[in-house]
Amino acid sequence: MTKNIFDKRLLKETATLTIGDKTLELPIYSGSVGPDVIDIRRLYADTGMFTYDPGFTSTASCESSITYIDGDKGILLYRGYPIDQLAEKSDFMEVAYLLLNGELPDKEEKDDFVHAITYHTMVHDQMSSLFKGFRRDAHPMAIMVGVLGAMSAFYHDSLDINDPLQRKIASHRLIAKIPTIASMAYKYSIGQPFVYPRNDMSYAENFLHMTFGVPQCEEYEVSPTLANAMDKIFILHADHEQNASTSTVRLAGSSGANPFACIAAGIASLWGPAHGGANEACLHMLQEIGTVDRIPEFIEKAKNKNDPFRLMGFGHRVYKNFDPRAQVLAKSANEVLDEMGINDPMLDVARELERIALEDEYFIEKKLYPNVDFYSGIILKAMGFPTEMFTVLFALARTTGWVSQWGEMIEDPTQKIGRPRQLFTGDTQRDFIDLENR
Repeated sequence: MTKNIFDKRLLKETATLTIGDKTLELPIYSGSVGPDVIDIRRLYADTGMFTYDPGFTSTASCESSITYIDGDKGILLYRGYPIDQLAEKSDFMEVAYLLLNGELPDKEEKDDFVHAITYHTMVHDQMSSLFKGFRRDAHPMAIMVGVLGAMSAFYHDSLDINDPLQRKIASHRLIAKIPTIASMAYKYSIGQPFVYPRNDMSYAENFLHMTFGVPQCEEYEVSPTLANAMDKIFILHADHEQNASTSTVRLAGSSGANPFACIAAGIASLWGPAHGGANEACLHMLQEIGTVDRIPEFIEKAKNKNDPFRLMGFGHRVYKNFDPRAQVLAKSANEVLDEMGINDPMLDVARELERIALEDEYFIEKKLYPNVDFYSGIILKAMGFPTEMFTVLFALARTTGWVSQWGEMIEDPTQKIGRPRQLFTGDTQRDFIDLENR
């Protein structure tokens, strides 16, 4: 499924590490772009010591050729292609093929891939019974974790991770069925019947139809503007290097777990508010502000270091300049809002906040530009998605990246089961004392 890239690291030089009277020469490798890495794999064997790096912020856990980020320059590349070019000139199915296979497809390859995904969108009919086991008010991400994990109980013919064909089938099934499952989670929460997928629609159109259509009532007409915005959201969220959820998928996969279990683990990680819940937090912030006339008050609160209030949807942990994905979605946000013609005070607040952030010296100096979560939250709100569904849509898009990263990890001959070390600070060995003597 992926090209063999695991022999492309370049030995650049060595780093000398001196510990007491012992000196080690550690290889330094260069990739095709980005920071060099110091290979410390023999550190414990040669010194009896580990490195200490909470959060793995200075540790490369794998070698990958899928996605590259330069946060200082605001660059995001999928297989070398800039994200703005892909969002402007491509579509999600083509991007999914690119992430999985390493190259853009020709027309025949794309047609075959779209056909394979389209005709895998239906889920096993017995899976619909799983939803009845959840309370009506269950968070849709809880449902997603459970149902995705349960897929391994239905698709036994694609669980052998050592079989390239089964890995390919599992990857296609996950990408194809995740929109169907996401729409079912939404329909279950509002008490409406499930809508079957349509093979005559695009990936984004089909998802919107399954989500907002009502069977046997009236035909739901999918707006090209909304479908285009949805497709761009899927592209922009498809992958983002070795983030928490992607690392979770790889870690679970390193144990030999089946692909459905690995993606379920990724969804569980994404559910965390510090990761996938950012656009939902942005909407909650806009609700807190309430009206445009209160914006100056909250701007001052944001500038006050002693005030716990934080502006959500501005700035980014990785992108220190601007988020390249946000520039793409800003245009889509305007198109969606213009078409929907919604009179919503929250969206008025969002637009005014955007204007201030792009002009105010404080925001410019701190590089607090609106990020992708800001604009995606606005778009999804305008489309009619409840905030609880925002992270579900994130998971839907990111499944393609997770599957690509999982496949690359499986094919990496240097990959081992994940086993982080620790700096132990607990009690040393103690003798057990019987209960009556304590």
